[in-house]
Amino acid sequence: MRRRSVLTAAGAAALAVPVLGAAPAVASTSKHRGRLEIRGMDISSLPKNEDNGAVYRRADGRRDDPIRILAHAGITHARLKVWVDPVDGYNNKKRVLPLARRLKRAGIGIWIDFHYSDRWADPAHQTKPAAWAGLDVAGLTRAVYDHTADVLGALRRQGTPADLVQIGNELNGGMIWPEGNWEHWDNLAAFLKAGLRAARDTTPRIRTILHLANGGDNGLYRWWFDNAVALGVDFDIIGLSYYPFWHGAVEQAAANMADITARYGKPCVIAETAYPFTLESEDDVNDIMNSPSQLTPGYPATPEGQAAWLRAVADLAAAVPNGQGLGHCYWEGVWTHRTGSGWDPADPTSGNAWENLALFDFEDKALPGLRTLGRYRS
Repeated sequence: MRRRSVLTAAGAAALAVPVLGAAPAVASTSKHRGRLEIRGMDISSLPKNEDNGAVYRRADGRRDDPIRILAHAGITHARLKVWVDPVDGYNNKKRVLPLARRLKRAGIGIWIDFHYSDRWADPAHQTKPAAWAGLDVAGLTRAVYDHTADVLGALRRQGTPADLVQIGNELNGGMIWPEGNWEHWDNLAAFLKAGLRAARDTTPRIRTILHLANGGDNGLYRWWFDNAVALGVDFDIIGLSYYPFWHGAVEQAAANMADITARYGKPCVIAETAYPFTLESEDDVNDIMNSPSQLTPGYPATPEGQAAWLRAVADLAAAVPNGQGLGHCYWEGVWTHRTGSGWDPADPTSGNAWENLALFDFEDKALPGLRTLGRYRS
């Protein structure tokens, strides 16, 4: 995730498929979860933020190691994105390895999110790494395997094996464009299988995730996973991004999660969600969430409203029938504003359009939502 944007016209047309039957309502008689196994946070921005002077404080204002703050709050997993050769030198194997050691010491599980790009990959951007530009499909398939195995193997060798891994990020329109886009499902399946095989070869007990955005769009999920399953792509968990201000009502997400877990016989996890604690901005960059019209009724842009949303999304995951909702992950809860730690890896002056959705306030103090994320349904 970086910012929500629509697919290119060709991609949008390819994804405008009919729903293959109505998604079932959540059955009130089905077995639901009480405790959520995964109560995670994406903390990919943390090394760059810290290198640019970020500090983090407990709710009472005491400064502390942010990893220790997360562990104390009850966070079970930290999600870390991996780029291939980013221009700023962050979000790569070199930076992930020491962060994984810190997480291991704190007892927090490691969730690796491969983008297979040198920068952000999302529904509108799946740019192949520059080093892979001259490769054919066979070469790209091998590159996916080698890159995946290199990172996960290094994590295992240092004693911090990943618990969860995403093979690609928000794959609505495929990955490694154009060869692996929505028009080339055979290639996309080959890339996915290569990443999945590398994950299992290096870390046999790892659980694999295939992740789409637009968590309320059942037509998209049926189209995408029907193709993947038909082509023999074998994975463990369905990942969804679900932001209420982009992806529809809670009822749509609930119906989609009930349908896809039954249809494919796989559990699901809400891999990304977030909500603002204010509509103000700490820097001079216009934040993604900046207008009352973007808010979900009943959830004001306040610390209490943010915490309430996190209870709602935890309830959403817990209500997936037959206990098939594993949990949820908050996107970039530590990405507070620091000059030099902006959204564009190629531009140190780029700002942060997300700081009002972090789980630390403008005084660097942990917000109530952090404890809600970690402790509610624990």
